[in-house]
Parts: sequence; structure tokens; C-alpha cells
Amino acid sequence: MTSIDFYTGADDPLDVAARIVAKAWRQHGHVRVLTPDPATTAALDRRLWTVPATGFLPHCRLASPLAAETPIVVDDVLDHDGAACVLVNLHPDPPPFFSRFERLADIVGRDGASADAGRRRWKFYRDRGYALQHHALEPGS
Repeated sequence: MTSIDFYTGADDPLDVAARIVAKAWRQHGHVRVLTPDPATTAALDRRLWTVPATGFLPHCRLASPLAAETPIVVDDVLDHDGAACVLVNLHPDPPPFFSRFERLADIVGRDGASADAGRRRWKFYRDRGYALQHHALEPGS
């Protein structure tokens, strides 16, 4: 069963996502990121080219011909095919395919709409019997 970690109170959800992606890639080898829209996908794509400043996170989008060979895939498409151990969720709804991953990292921003959506996702997973862990992020995280 998928283990689910909620990271709440993110000042900058893209920064938190980039840090989680880097750690998950080092530990598990393959990571998927679901974003809510093309603009967020593009913003995270740019972020992963520059963070960390001294490293590189090999990533692409689902439509890329290299997607099957690339360890990190970032996209807003609601059906992520392919192998991965970790799914990072920035989408306001539970990903329809989350249960095929070993781990789900769900990121919740500080604003009201993000917090409300995060509470709905928490309830969705809890009501289905998933093990949930909560990580309250400090301001500036």
C-alpha cells in the first residue's frame, strides 16, 4: 500500500517539490511529479534546471521521446505511465494513479485554497485506509 507524506505550510511549493524530487531521485532512482497545469509544469521544469545550483536533475515531460529513459518526469497530464517509486503531487486533487507508487509526497501551500484542497486530499486518503504522515514546514521552508 502506498505510504503518503503530507508537507504542509509550504511558502514556495515548487521549491519544496524540487528538494523532494532531488532526495527521492538519489534514494529511489525514478520520480514522477504531477502538477496542476502547464504553467506550473513549465515553472518546475525551469526550477529543476537551476536547483541545486551545483547539480543537475535529469528530467523531462511525458511527451518527450526520452521519457522512458529519464528518471524524473514532470507533467500536468493525469495519467503518468512508466516506472517510478515516488510520486510528488502539486495537483489540488488526488492523482487518479497514485496507488501504483510506493510513496506519495503531497505538497500543500500556505494559502487558503491550497490548504482546503490539502485537507480534502488528506480525508480522501484517510477514508481509504492509507497510512498518512504529516510534516509541518517551518516558515521560509
